Amino acid sequence: MRSQKYHLYLSENERRFLIQNLFWFQNKLRQEGWYTDAVDDLIIKLSKAKPKKIRVT
Repeated sequence: MRSQKYHLYLSENERRFLIQNLFWFQNKLRQEGWYTDAVDDLIIKLSKAKPKKIRVT
């Protein structure tokens, strides 16, 4: 069975806000001694994502 893919459409401001908060969460996890692998993967995926123009009607 295939895993279902989800698409998230964000504006540039929303994307910037999300990345800033992921960095904040990553720093918090490091201070508490937890692993940050999952947060690292999300930051990489968001930074590599290509912007896509869509029409909103």
